Amino acid sequence: MLNAVLNGTCSILLVLSLYFIKKKNIIMHKRINITAFVLSSLFLVSYIIFHYLAPETKFGDLNGDHVVSETEKLAAGSLRYVYYIILISHIVLAALVLPLILFSFNFALQNQISRHKKIVRWTWPIWFYVTVTGVIVYLMISPYYQF
Repeated sequence: MLNAVLNGTCSILLVLSLYFIKKKNIIMHKRINITAFVLSSLFLVSYIIFHYLAPETKFGDLNGDHVVSETEKLAAGSLRYVYYIILISHIVLAALVLPLILFSFNFALQNQISRHKKIVRWTWPIWFYVTVTGVIVYLMISPYYQF
């Protein structure tokens, strides 16, 4: 749940960041982006630790035996495919967005604003998609967590 909260908070911060830059409030824009960056970094550490320590959770595994039987697949229905489409796009774009975020921050911190603006046109929507789908993935898989 911590990871979903961090992702959800980053989603809100990214919207606020966009709002403040459109209002030309650069100070708030910077503060919010730094906060989003820190929270995303905490998310990454938490995510790695969680997946290192926790057993794999499979979508549709109602009885928690780490095997999704044909009966469980039928019970999950086409929602399994929706889950996997969201999950795969989330994973691919999460890997892609990390260097984009780093370049975006570097350009901003180096006061290379034109380069920052060019890359952020790609970074912001991908980062936002990743944070939102991270929450969706959590909400979809959470009924199958076994603690």
